[in-house]
Amino acid sequence: MLSPKTSRQDGTTLLKVASKSNPSSVAGAIAGMVRETRGCEVQAIGAGAVNQTVKAIGIARGYVAPDGIDLVTIPAFLDIQVLGEERTAIRFIIEPR
Repeated sequence: MLSPKTSRQDGTTLLKVASKSNPSSVAGAIAGMVRETRGCEVQAIGAGAVNQTVKAIGIARGYVAPDGIDLVTIPAFLDIQVLGEERTAIRFIIEPR
């Protein structure tokens, strides 16, 4: 399950990935956003979601490589509120090198 794109106040696009997200679909979204805006951010909560995100980033690198784009990823921890409960998410900042 891939959440709809959400635009943040600073203009970057945030994708939220779940453990049931299809890595190929997420990769297509990442590749499209990198081509359009030169970067995106992906957020995952939990081991399954992080696993799907890492797979998607690897697939996305293959999607954009023929266009001469080399993706790099910067992971960061983030404390967020989910239904009134504090959770730790991992945010992946993805941009071309």
